[in-house]
Amino acid sequence: MIKFLLELAPLLIFFATYKFYGLMEATIALMITTPISLVIFWFIYRRVATMPLITAVLVLVFGGLTLYFNDSFFIKIKPTIIYVLFASGLLGALCFGKSLMKSVLGQSVQLTEAGWFKMSLHWGLFFIALALMNEFVWRNYSEEAWVQFKTFGVLPLTLVFSALELIFIRGEIIEPQSEDSGQ
Repeated sequence: MIKFLLELAPLLIFFATYKFYGLMEATIALMITTPISLVIFWFIYRRVATMPLITAVLVLVFGGLTLYFNDSFFIKIKPTIIYVLFASGLLGALCFGKSLMKSVLGQSVQLTEAGWFKMSLHWGLFFIALALMNEFVWRNYSEEAWVQFKTFGVLPLTLVFSALELIFIRGEIIEPQSEDSGQ
């Protein structure tokens, strides 16, 4: 739960700041709270996962460009860039017979090789869908609608997809053997 809150906090602060002050101020808030969240995460767990680290770097880069050029374009394409990078990593690794999902989740979930392949493929395609949705929303709707989508649309979509993914791969889960199973 702490991990989830640390990942969610910068987004909620971004939204609240946007509501009261505007996009540029919300971008500053996101640029401040994202690294703080990572530092807190590191102090609690003594590690930082790759995806939040990449996200933080891109928040700083695209947030900085947004502020420097005073142009919301950069912060609006940041999610697209992140999703495309994640999709490229997942799908690209599959082309070489590797599953990045296995390296990320292999400690906590045991799947067959086919299960890891399916999970990487599904998540890669999901990230492509998120990238396309982000592009569609920011290009066709108001800034406020995009902020609403970014804050309250992507998370529920990800949670629903995660639940569906469990259904898709349930036949590929390797059950841990109990210690008395050999007797």
